[in-house]
Amino acid sequence: MTEESTGGAPQKAVQEKAQQAKEQALQVTSSAKEQLQLATGSAQEKMREQVNIRSTQAGNQVDSIGQAMRKASDHLSGQGNQLPAKAAEQLAQRVEQLGGYLRQSDADRILGDLENYARQQPLILATAGLVVGVAAARFLKTSSQRRYQQGKPSPEPGGSDDLAAGAALNEPAAGFAAIPPTRT
Repeated sequence: MTEESTGGAPQKAVQEKAQQAKEQALQVTSSAKEQLQLATGSAQEKMREQVNIRSTQAGNQVDSIGQAMRKASDHLSGQGNQLPAKAAEQLAQRVEQLGGYLRQSDADRILGDLENYARQQPLILATAGLVVGVAAARFLKTSSQRRYQQGKPSPEPGGSDDLAAGAALNEPAAGFAAIPPTRT
């Protein structure tokens, strides 16, 4: 029995250490989760704040566009162009409604409205995504070509490209006489 009692104490100590390590791991994990939630919450709050600020700014800009359209409508009406004036007035009214919506809405409302619209009109959302994707691809392709041309090494002096460029500079354009170089 002495063997069991002496072997049991180290095993119990190992189990206690394992339990302590397990508890510490749980504490570290829960602490990391809390910090991640705080960081995520902080980032989401900053994003909401930025959307609120930007939507208010966009609302003000859209309102100014609506006011300009209303002035154009008044001008057209004053000139006797009633049909274009009416169309401009209706467009100005819609633009001002959009401006008011953007100014008064917060990030959650805008996001919720966009989600509802996407559920109701998935084809329009898919088309918009396609258009944005194609535009982004064209932009990347164009900027890639420009970067490639800028990063392209210049031809070595005396190479065939240099000779062709020099010949083109020395030959007068069609219809123009060659001007002799001036010496100082």
